[in-house]
Amino acid sequence: MLHGASRRRSGFIFPTADRLKSMNRWTIVCDFDGTVSVGDVTDLLLERFGAPGWEELETAWQMGEIGSRACLAGQVALLDASPAQLDGAIASIAIDPAFPAFVADARAAGADITVVSDGLDRAIRALLARYGLEDLPVIANHLVQAGARSWRLEFPHGNPACRAASGTCKCERAMGLRQDAARVLLIGDGSSDFCVAGSADFVFAKHRLVAHCRERGYPHLAFHNFADARAALPRLLAGRLAPPLPIPSQDR
Repeated sequence: MLHGASRRRSGFIFPTADRLKSMNRWTIVCDFDGTVSVGDVTDLLLERFGAPGWEELETAWQMGEIGSRACLAGQVALLDASPAQLDGAIASIAIDPAFPAFVADARAAGADITVVSDGLDRAIRALLARYGLEDLPVIANHLVQAGARSWRLEFPHGNPACRAASGTCKCERAMGLRQDAARVLLIGDGSSDFCVAGSADFVFAKHRLVAHCRERGYPHLAFHNFADARAALPRLLAGRLAPPLPIPSQDR
């Protein structure tokens, strides 16, 4: 008996149990604002504490005149709030009540899950910690206090070549996460997820992302909340939603 990724006979490849298991191992790339959180965290903070000018930046981004990185950097610079005020506003935000159970189910099934967001790490980490999810990996823009009531945004996960001109290049982050698992599930809702949707193996989509996936023929499932996502997850992991991966023609 041959050991390794597969056994050959008569020109066909018979994957071993280990190879079959690894071929169906999923990593989950999950957006945060409007997907996990109820509403957009950044918008809420700007509505409460943003100086005049942030809405003009939002309009310029919506019209495609600037990328989200430039938009967010400009908007965060217009925040006028103390740390206590900012954290108090963040504490008023809720997340989808079924999200913690979804995370638990995914982990129990052997799937990794990472929050990959073009939002604010301070807010995301605070909200996840409130629901006992402080150990969940987070990739997001870094909010830095610049003065007593002023803030700036840093982009440790940016990419100058990002096609979406985002602060966090989700395509690059998803590519890195794919190295640890054969398949990628994207969970998202908006334009910051459009690019990575095309490279994911399957998408749980809501809001604008549903139409984007439908128009381009990306394999996806429309969902309203994480109760829906939780119900669909076993079918995905059992191979009943996403198309099967092709069996490699030779060992690598």
